[in-house]
Amino acid sequence: MRATFLLLATIGAEACQRERTFKSHSHNLVRRQSSNETFPPELDANEQILVDSFDSTSISTWSYYYTHGAHVAGTNKSMAQWTADKWAEYGFTSRLDEYLVFLNYPVSHSLVLTYPNGSTYTPSLKEAVLAEDETTSYPNSIPTFHGYSFTGNASAEYVYVGRGQQVDYDRLTALGVDLKGKIALAKYGGPFRGLKVKNAQDRGMLGTVIFSDPGDDGNMTEAKGVAAYPDGYARNPTTVQRGSVQFLSTYPGDPTTPGYVSKPGAPRADHGVVTPQIPSLPISWIEAQPLLQALNGYGPSNTSVNRTGWTGAIPGVTYSAGSGSGAALSLSNVMNDTYATIWDAVGIINGTNQDEVVIVGNHRDAWIVGGAADPNSGSAVLIELAKAFAKLTETGWKPARTIVLCSWDAEEYGLVGSTEWMEEYIPWLKNAAVSYLNVDVAVSGPIPDISATPDMHAISKAVMKKIVYPYRNSTNLTMYDVWEQESGEVGVLGSGSDYTAFLHRGIASIDMGAGGGPNDPVYPYHSNYDSYHWMTKFGDPGFITHKSIGQYLTLLLYHMANDAVVPLEPSGYIPEFDTYLTDLNDTVSSSNYTIDLSPLTEAISNFTSSAQEFEALRSQALATNDAALLKVQNHKARDFSRGFTSQGGLPTREFYQHTIFAPGRDTGYAPVTFPGITESITFDKDGELAQEWVGKTADAILVAASILKT
Repeated sequence: MRATFLLLATIGAEACQRERTFKSHSHNLVRRQSSNETFPPELDANEQILVDSFDSTSISTWSYYYTHGAHVAGTNKSMAQWTADKWAEYGFTSRLDEYLVFLNYPVSHSLVLTYPNGSTYTPSLKEAVLAEDETTSYPNSIPTFHGYSFTGNASAEYVYVGRGQQVDYDRLTALGVDLKGKIALAKYGGPFRGLKVKNAQDRGMLGTVIFSDPGDDGNMTEAKGVAAYPDGYARNPTTVQRGSVQFLSTYPGDPTTPGYVSKPGAPRADHGVVTPQIPSLPISWIEAQPLLQALNGYGPSNTSVNRTGWTGAIPGVTYSAGSGSGAALSLSNVMNDTYATIWDAVGIINGTNQDEVVIVGNHRDAWIVGGAADPNSGSAVLIELAKAFAKLTETGWKPARTIVLCSWDAEEYGLVGSTEWMEEYIPWLKNAAVSYLNVDVAVSGPIPDISATPDMHAISKAVMKKIVYPYRNSTNLTMYDVWEQESGEVGVLGSGSDYTAFLHRGIASIDMGAGGGPNDPVYPYHSNYDSYHWMTKFGDPGFITHKSIGQYLTLLLYHMANDAVVPLEPSGYIPEFDTYLTDLNDTVSSSNYTIDLSPLTEAISNFTSSAQEFEALRSQALATNDAALLKVQNHKARDFSRGFTSQGGLPTREFYQHTIFAPGRDTGYAPVTFPGITESITFDKDGELAQEWVGKTADAILVAASILKT
């Protein structure tokens, strides 16, 4: 039986995070691979060189470097250059690509609660300095703030709005709560934080305060007897989650250059389309506690609201909506809006086939001095990956396909560095990119997790079986063993990390990492406590999970770049289409619309035939050693998914072109399948638009099928 645990590291698929579900296990894992698979896994000579090149001590060294200097987007060119220089040291031709983008940085902020009797409470809006964690006391420690937040003041009564989804606001309105002119107090979890602010803004509210809640921390809470960081697994009560409040589900990248690259002299659009026009602040649960307690007993109760995720676990809080309490907030947020240079580090090893390229990316910027998990667990892994390929090239090996390493800047603000890079190089990428491999939070816990386009499911699982994965008290498991028993599902990609720009231009993509379960240390996401000290003591002592995830990414890259047959399987879409179609039928059935899905089912049938014919012809090319035919088939595997993006963008958000999956309009990250059809029903309430998108989605699938048959 599956159980969903609401952990900070998993809740709401926040920036850089993947939403996970876990199977419950009260015992150690056991190997469940087929009996004819040996342990340790058998590797060929090149695989062995790559795997043996990984060293936990050197990964720790790279992690220490990245986590001991402030590197908010656009502020640390030396770290970008160091990354490029390390890659060059290991044989990659490296450079920095620069973009001039809109960013903003904190100047000052404040929050005051005024009780009905006139007394006040003033939160510090700061995290505690911990003697055990050296970077929390750095003089250049980054204040708590929201990236792309609005400069402004707001003074008004406030209302608790749960997780701030549209349905939360709708529920309060239905219960007679007047939202206009109030300040929203929202709980993290559910939709991306920027959409919490957008939803408040759309309802005429004046500002938003967002807090973390220990109710989202599974079993690891002080209320359940677990010591808080730095002494134990529970969240330090002063932890504050920073992050962007861009309206990411509309479009990512520089808000002032939608659809084109941000260079000096580029025309600039109004960023207010995707950035808030009301101020917002993040706050810890311990400082949100008095704000919530002041609402106890006022307005609709938590039981009358009856919304998913509404009630948390802050002591002494009833999670009442609070309308009519007479308590008020005075909120001030001052930001420096500016244009700043960002730096993407790029490293290249040219392959034999210049028209086939595999891209590997991780972002480098962080909201804090540390960022040990997000993103620099991935950054450290990429340095070690480069070192491993240097060892392999010493044998005379050269990849069949060009390898491009990318260290993105400004991901945290809204996938800015990767989006601008894609927009600059889109003609080349659409012609040559075989796949994009993304590692962001490589490690925030021990449980492996992947999300990928369906054509990458087979290779992603096959490579798992090659990786020894030390896990809890077990030493004879592969990564596949752990993944299969803890999750066993390859997730659907929506948005939330740097694969987004590539995915939505029809490039096969995968996102990978490892996170925590219900009994693992709470990951202090986007806070000062995402530090080297937290990682070495709680997140990944000994950097053993870093090593395994790095080995996995390296072998996956090796096979994507080296195998004679491009390891993409179009037929992987066939069972997924069945699942997505079942979900769509449920959506249609629960609506008031009559939607004819037959064009979609016919297109899927056509694609199924084309994919099966493609697989047969590719097998024939391999069996007969027909190099010319194999090259043609490899290019079909590379190109067919471009067909899914052939319809010009989804309703109201043209950036998102993939007709099979996209981030939800009110989730920001979590995916929706057949989004043009689904959200025409669920959001637009427009049956005619849904029927139009049945046709467009079917046409896109037919284009993909035709590429496979051409």
